[in-house]
Amino acid sequence: MSLVECTADRDGPLLLEPEYELEGWWAWLDEAPKAVIKRYQAHATLEQFHSEIKTDLDLERLRSGKFATNDLILHLAQLAYNILRLMGLLGMTGELSPVCHPGNRRRIRTVWQELVHRAALVIHKKLQTILDFGRDIGRMMV
Repeated sequence: MSLVECTADRDGPLLLEPEYELEGWWAWLDEAPKAVIKRYQAHATLEQFHSEIKTDLDLERLRSGKFATNDLILHLAQLAYNILRLMGLLGMTGELSPVCHPGNRRRIRTVWQELVHRAALVIHKKLQTILDFGRDIGRMMV
């Protein structure tokens, strides 16, 4: 069970009398009650991941009526999602982040827009092939 005392309104003004919010859950987990409450409060993050898979990877509706085909599509989507999440963690956080605001996590759509959909110029010089991504990213030898 969790008891929360609210002394201010969501908009900011203080309340004359505090409001109390009591929440309770039934759980058959071998964890401490505080860990169960923390796990429950993190369910919105899981909903966001689910939303990203459906909308950003365009998997709102599976295309095939065959189970084996849909199974393959979901496995490939899982692989693509994990690769894009890793790209977002490694390439879009920190000082060199291409987006304007700092953060620990980027949506898959942001990763697509900022890292994957980049224009590049292929330059052939002597025996080298160079990918030029512009001033802000630099060059890469291929």
